Amino acid sequence: MKAKYLDLLKDDDVRRWFENLGAKSVVTATVWLRGLGLYCQLNETTPKEILKAAKSKAFRDGFTDFVRRLEKEGKAGSYIARFKKVLHSWLAYNGVAVKLKVNIAGEYDTPTIASERVPSREELDKIIRMATPRGRVSIALMAFSGLRPESLGNYYGTDGLRLGDLVETETGGGVEFSKTPAIVVVRKSLSKGRNQYFTFMPEQGATYVKDYLAERLKQGEKFAMDSSLLGFDARGIRKNKFLRTTLVTRDIKEAILKAGFKWRPYVLRAYFDTSMVIAESKGKISHPYLQFMMGHKGDIEARYSTNKGRLPPEMIEDMREAYKRCQDHLQTIKSEIDENQIKEAFKKQLLAVAGFNEEEVAKYDLTNMADEELHNLVRQRLLGIMANNGNRQRVIPLVDVEKYLGEGWEYVTALPNERAIVKMPF
Repeated sequence: MKAKYLDLLKDDDVRRWFENLGAKSVVTATVWLRGLGLYCQLNETTPKEILKAAKSKAFRDGFTDFVRRLEKEGKAGSYIARFKKVLHSWLAYNGVAVKLKVNIAGEYDTPTIASERVPSREELDKIIRMATPRGRVSIALMAFSGLRPESLGNYYGTDGLRLGDLVETETGGGVEFSKTPAIVVVRKSLSKGRNQYFTFMPEQGATYVKDYLAERLKQGEKFAMDSSLLGFDARGIRKNKFLRTTLVTRDIKEAILKAGFKWRPYVLRAYFDTSMVIAESKGKISHPYLQFMMGHKGDIEARYSTNKGRLPPEMIEDMREAYKRCQDHLQTIKSEIDENQIKEAFKKQLLAVAGFNEEEVAKYDLTNMADEELHNLVRQRLLGIMANNGNRQRVIPLVDVEKYLGEGWEYVTALPNERAIVKMPF
């Protein structure tokens, strides 16, 4: 903040107004203080003089002329409207009930971002490749998890995302995640709506975090659960415990520019939102889940708050699975198919063919089940089926299937050890 605007805080009334705004949002308080200071500068007045003249026709006429002058200078309607909002706030805080009923052309237009669009997956990948290790972590948390820059590091650098907010991290010789997609908690102090919530980070984002923290460990840094996730580099003097929002966005902006684009860093959160809406349209995630992960207040947030920050474990895991179904819409690197998952799916299918129902299959630990144990289960079930069916079914060598088909038997399924089941069609 420029010194000339800081001087306004010497007025106790201005200071109280500023601190009152800051209790909800420091960024808003700072922007509006600048707006009040600039208005006073352009109109050669002071905050106190505004209060004295506010109810007069001369003040209202003067503000109308001010608006028309800025319009002729080509200022955007949204830029001009900010002065009206600032004055309304300043007057209302001081108990002056005045509403400036001045129409402003294009009041809700935003020409500076009107042509801004959401990056494609390929464009996001290019931005990530241009980023520093720290920048990649910030980009991943915004684009893959939907966080705001202020959640990574606040305006003053007094708070930010901590290692402990990634609740499934484990520290030892390095940092690992016990589960992915991993939960990322956004505490109340880092949430715009002042409501604690959580979202998820996919494998690609977790890899960036592990690589970044591994580099910091090599440099001799010691980690604790309250350690800042984003550390400091050698470009400046460390004055705060956490990275300030401006430094978080600087990393992102530099990567965007190097990639050849002119987007604002905030476009990465729009990427998350848009990608998840597409996933929602395909039935991969419910709208309440999406709203919760965006940090918006709704049914799930209310339940999360009333239960003192806890949701039933089965709901959390259901949300994790929903996010997992969506992650290919977010990540720029395709998820690799887990070989163990393929084997487990094959085992389930084999048991189903042998006649096991879902409840029976759920009783077995298929991930750790040996092939011989699986074969014995299938063999016992199929032999039981044969016993129940008398002579209608037979287990025969696989090479004899063609012969039996020629005699009128029907093929049922193949068995381990080059055998098969056939049955009579009656």
